[in-house]
Amino acid sequence: MKIGSVDLPSPFAIAPMAGMTDTAFRRLVKRHGGCGLVVTEMVSAEGLVRGIDRTLEYAEYTEEERPIAIQIFGGDPEKMAAAAQIVEGMGADIVDVNMGCPVPKIAKHNAGCSLMREPEHAATVIRAMSKAVRIPVTVKMRAGWNDEDRNAPQLAKMVQDAGAAAIAVHGRTAAQSYSGSADWDLVSRIAGDLTIPVFGSGDCVEPEQIVLRMRSGVEGVLVGRGVLRNPWILAQAADLAAGLTPREVTLEDRGRFLLDYIDKLLTERVREPEGFRHGVDVQISRPGSSQHRWVINKIRALGSWYTKGLENGSHLRTAINGADSLESLRELITTFFFATVLLPSA
Repeated sequence: MKIGSVDLPSPFAIAPMAGMTDTAFRRLVKRHGGCGLVVTEMVSAEGLVRGIDRTLEYAEYTEEERPIAIQIFGGDPEKMAAAAQIVEGMGADIVDVNMGCPVPKIAKHNAGCSLMREPEHAATVIRAMSKAVRIPVTVKMRAGWNDEDRNAPQLAKMVQDAGAAAIAVHGRTAAQSYSGSADWDLVSRIAGDLTIPVFGSGDCVEPEQIVLRMRSGVEGVLVGRGVLRNPWILAQAADLAAGLTPREVTLEDRGRFLLDYIDKLLTERVREPEGFRHGVDVQISRPGSSQHRWVINKIRALGSWYTKGLENGSHLRTAINGADSLESLRELITTFFFATVLLPSA
């Protein structure tokens, strides 16, 4: 499939999740296959325009991740257009607009899902961005603000007319957050109404569910929590879509993923000349114990999802949350995932 002039090798994509889908995680998922697009954690348009280092860090990516979309949030058309130009200058393939985040600290600034409450203004934002850049502008939205205002079908047409090259629709309202069930009938209706590609999102935690949702009329599926639980889910979905038996993921595979993720988190802060891309000559590092604490907190956050469905997963989750050093963290991961491998043969 294509988004504007950008070719996607697969219709399955990693959804942006704040604090979770950093460049290290995205690269590891991408290496397993099946991933057609990765999207960065959401980045403040205000922060980009002002050149704030922390904001630039969220926009980091590597060439390995292409095609790459950098997702921005904000509500001012001029600043969003200026931020889109910065994203284009960073070399990103796509600039994505967050109209789906229900978190109050984002929504109260007329950004995220609160833009859906002002569809004319939201369309103005997309129009300004589309005129400012040559790369495709895409939009991620929800079903609506609440059950009384499920206006995604109307807004989707408006942003399409304003120049959006593709949209992704999560089938829940902002009021629902992640409770209840995603409304895939609404997602399907939007896909049938538009001429641009539509990605659906919500409740895809098994590869079979991803493939099933492709039959709803969408051109792609954006997977969030399912990737956190199973970083191989996109590869397995691609296998199923091709009529193949989905690849098996062993406990050792899962353990190796965590250990590799720790290693990447420890090294990714210092950029090599041809390493990370964010178009600005800054170098961000977290040396020593503060960096180790940051890595431990990242693994704890991932562990709350990664351990779901595993036998004795709750025990592992508790142990990860109690780890006070990288050494103890690596040891408990090795013990849990590689115990059968490390036992001496009879």
